[in-house]
Amino acid sequence: MPNKSRGAALTIFALLLALMAVSNFGKPFSHNPGVGFVFFGTRLSGMANLIVAPIFGIILSVYVYGIFAMRKFALPIGIFYAAYVIVNMPLFILTYHGSAVMQEHSWAYLVPYPFVAIGVSSGAAVLLYRRKADLA
Repeated sequence: MPNKSRGAALTIFALLLALMAVSNFGKPFSHNPGVGFVFFGTRLSGMANLIVAPIFGIILSVYVYGIFAMRKFALPIGIFYAAYVIVNMPLFILTYHGSAVMQEHSWAYLVPYPFVAIGVSSGAAVLLYRRKADLA
């Protein structure tokens, strides 16, 4: 029987992804107009945010469960989510470059954020891929 231990790195990635899921569930309820789910480079608001943010919260919740349980379905979700983040980041920068949206945050946030977001989403997918024989 394969060893189904996640290891420290996958556990940490799963916890970070769980925080992102919680964040997505909370975005429709924020009173700050600058908070909204970013969908293919566009910050959503109103009804679009109310629909899309929880959908991604559910996707991430299922993904986190799949990582914790070392289930096979976690791998395609991880690949999908990593690809989405890699596409979403540059689209957001291109869409809002030089606008007030980009000026809401300091460079100390804007510079490392893409590396962390891409690193966590891609890192989890890569680790799952390497451990695909251990997935049940």
